[in-house]
Amino acid sequence: MSVKSATSRAGKTSRKSATGSKAATAKSRTGKLPEWNLADLYSGIDASEIARDLQKMNADCTAFETDYKGKLGENVARDDGGSWLAEAVRRYEAIDDLAGRLGSYAGLVHAGDSVDPAISKFYGDVSERLTAASVHLLFFGLELNRIDDAVIERAMQTAELAHYRPWVEDLRKDKPYQLEDRVEQLFHEKSQSGYAAWNRLFDQTISGLRFKVGGKELAIEPTLNLLQDRAPEKRKAAGQALAKTFKDNERTFALITNTLAKDKEISDRWRGFQDVADSRHLNNRVEREVVDALVGSVRAAYPRLSHRYYSLKAGWFKKKKLAHWDRNAPLPFAATGTIAWPEAQKMVLTAYRGFSAEMAAIAERFFTDRWIDAPVRPGKAPGAFSHPTTPSAHPYVLMNYQGKPRDVMTLAHELGHGVHQVLAAKNGALMAPTPLTLAETASVFGEMLTFKRLLSQTKNAKQRQALLAGKVEDMINTVVRQIAFYSFERAIHTERKNGELTAERIGQIWLSVQGESLGPAIDIRPGYENFWMYIPHFIHSPFYVYAYAFGDCLVNSLYAVYENASEGFAERYLAMLAAGGTKHYSELLKPFGLDAKDPKFWDGGLSVIAGMIDELEEMG
Repeated sequence: MSVKSATSRAGKTSRKSATGSKAATAKSRTGKLPEWNLADLYSGIDASEIARDLQKMNADCTAFETDYKGKLGENVARDDGGSWLAEAVRRYEAIDDLAGRLGSYAGLVHAGDSVDPAISKFYGDVSERLTAASVHLLFFGLELNRIDDAVIERAMQTAELAHYRPWVEDLRKDKPYQLEDRVEQLFHEKSQSGYAAWNRLFDQTISGLRFKVGGKELAIEPTLNLLQDRAPEKRKAAGQALAKTFKDNERTFALITNTLAKDKEISDRWRGFQDVADSRHLNNRVEREVVDALVGSVRAAYPRLSHRYYSLKAGWFKKKKLAHWDRNAPLPFAATGTIAWPEAQKMVLTAYRGFSAEMAAIAERFFTDRWIDAPVRPGKAPGAFSHPTTPSAHPYVLMNYQGKPRDVMTLAHELGHGVHQVLAAKNGALMAPTPLTLAETASVFGEMLTFKRLLSQTKNAKQRQALLAGKVEDMINTVVRQIAFYSFERAIHTERKNGELTAERIGQIWLSVQGESLGPAIDIRPGYENFWMYIPHFIHSPFYVYAYAFGDCLVNSLYAVYENASEGFAERYLAMLAAGGTKHYSELLKPFGLDAKDPKFWDGGLSVIAGMIDELEEMG
């Protein structure tokens, strides 16, 4: 059992945050921004319900172990074994839901302010209590997987257990990699002082970093945001400030990276995973060859995608090359001004409503019921995510909104996740979570709907060009950049097997994959070698990043089906989202005539991006 993690897109694009008068100025431009109401989970970190639920969690886990440990094989083989096991799974699911509520609340409060000592202590204490309680549940999956396939299959003929068939079959895919009970317990308990502690150190270190730009000490979000400022001198100053602070902290980040890579290598070796990314592929329920085909297709497409686009962009700035800090610079002909929050809300909901009234109605609840936290605050987590929490509650969205067009796309993206999570919740705590292969589908589709609507409403030729270029940049950040990240991770984890990597060596690998993906039109200046340090996915979810490219290419193909579809596409699409984790991705794509195992599948998705770049070239 695990506490669900947030679905995040940090590392792809940067969002702005600010403090003091700057924040007040930003607020006046964007309008009043919503802060989430976490009271739907708990009223505060001192709420008596938290102590009550932690106690209940512990009691329920202990009772579950007493009632079922050592008894599964014998009882499932009985004539009424299916009904007996179904009751056990129901109890297990109820515990998982309660754990999800507790863990989600602690994680969300911590994301809202990761530097407050009281919140940090609360987060750490809840995590420890959940880990300690859930030790009593470890036996369940292990014993279940020791039961013979024929016995399990016979039990699943019972209607009550048949409901859980997707979960049981999913669980049994882990069977070859499971260890004996006491080793599993040790791994589980040691996680709090192992990788979980290093994850927390990373979060607190990143949140505490300050970057000196123009005489001001800024946190990481406003500094990254300056890389999108109109003033070239501000972009340069931000790029140099990032490089200096990262350099000053390189030993800490190198130690975190080395430790976590070693921790993963130990776990993989004990479990028998052959490739550094195989555990992620298993978790995603995707075949290694499918991911390899995606990676190969994207890397082969670098020249006709990122290399070509950045060459175009350099030309728009009347340069042969752009410094790395100018990669995400706003285009000279892009509209200026800030998009106020009410306008952003209207843009996204109108786009969603144009596709499906049901989808828009679900998305609207995030605004009316205060499920979104949008303002910038000191200590708040950077980036953006939608956290599913648990089926008995509802998702929450975190973002750092500063009124840029990209922020509107981020809102559309995270609301896509949110709609997906709401629809899938009916499957219950065990079967609601979606494998990462499809986790980015709804979010990227939501972005595409919003982009297409904005494009259709833009009549000015230069603004259409700017909008199209912005979308291409986002797609490059989603596809090319994430596959480069994946290549970087593969190299780090592979080389770590032979010993520790110095910060300098990690930087060399980073420059190698970045140079390959960005191409000759991006001038990588000194200091960029340490920009790997702030990407949270490398720390929290090794090899997660390819899911973004998977999702973007898949959505490009899916959107083409939508544009050519007759009636009923929206219904089929929402049914796919509502399936949650009850079906394999290949089964979910069948109604749309899509097959990710087809070698040409990825090329189709990439050709959509290439086609947009063709259009930009024709515009001049």
